[in-house]
Amino acid sequence: MKKLAIVGLVSAALFGAATYSIAVQRDSDSALLREARKYFQPLPKEIPAPPDNPTTKEKVELGKMLYYDPRLSLSGVISCNTCHNLATYGVDNVETSLGHGFKTGGKNAPTVLNAGFHIAQFWDGRAKDLEEQAKGPILNPVEMAMPSPELVVERLKSIDEYVKAFKKAFPQDKDPVTYDNVAKAIAAFERTLVTPSRFDEFLRGNTKALTKTEKEGLKLFIEKGCVSCHNGVGLGGNMFQKFGIYKPYPYQDPEDLGRYNVTKNEADKYVYKVPSLRNVTRTYPYFHDGKVWDLREAVKIMGETQLGITLTEEEVAKIVAFLDSLTGRIPEHALKLPVLPPSSPNTPKPQK
Repeated sequence: MKKLAIVGLVSAALFGAATYSIAVQRDSDSALLREARKYFQPLPKEIPAPPDNPTTKEKVELGKMLYYDPRLSLSGVISCNTCHNLATYGVDNVETSLGHGFKTGGKNAPTVLNAGFHIAQFWDGRAKDLEEQAKGPILNPVEMAMPSPELVVERLKSIDEYVKAFKKAFPQDKDPVTYDNVAKAIAAFERTLVTPSRFDEFLRGNTKALTKTEKEGLKLFIEKGCVSCHNGVGLGGNMFQKFGIYKPYPYQDPEDLGRYNVTKNEADKYVYKVPSLRNVTRTYPYFHDGKVWDLREAVKIMGETQLGITLTEEEVAKIVAFLDSLTGRIPEHALKLPVLPPSSPNTPKPQK
């Protein structure tokens, strides 16, 4: 009986210790969740649309077709998806994208996933919204190289199925096949490209959604000051910031002046839109020039250039672990290729 009593006491002590440990962990997780909610918000189901371009099923279906259609390019081989491949999280995973005539641009192609949450579009913020952004690459001579909006409209109007699709998507318009409506349809589709992740589950209250290491990385991400720029629903994308506050970015091209090219304000030299960190483990290479391929190196660079600190290897590993929890689910509808309507004998032919 005495032995049983001792065993019982030991068991009770162990149970009590385990219960205490669980309680401490629960309190710690709750505190971290409260702190995280000060800086971040979970993704909503859909990106809010502007009043002049409400999201409709017909518009989204048309925008998806246009997004995947290479006939929006002069050569007939480059689509929006070429540089913003939805199968690879909205990027092409190269330093700078290959465009018309094998030309390359000067900037890394950012992801289109969740892009509608951003304050503006492009690294320098020259487009105010997704509609304005959608018009740029089609007419850019280095990208899709269409010489004019008129040729884009001519190609689309020569295809009966597109004419019918535009009428369904824009029933109030007498002449719905316009360049403005091309951009509106693509933007409507892009507003459905929302990628919820385990981190959103955490923010909604499921503290078990993150691993111990990921929670430690989140804690470091907050404590080290990363949240000063990477915050909000997108963990970035909602502000502009100079790249090289404490130390110059080691790969900076001195001729790439960033937002200065838009504003002509001296203070905007080497200022860029802060990128969203959602899906960042999949959207390599990194930064506006695509010069950094290793996320660990990117985290170290950010610590030195933006925060003036040197992160240890262990800290970097934990922060990278947290960043992986931001890898979300690509919407299934976006990954199903649309069947594009055939060209007609009157469709303007591709050009080199």
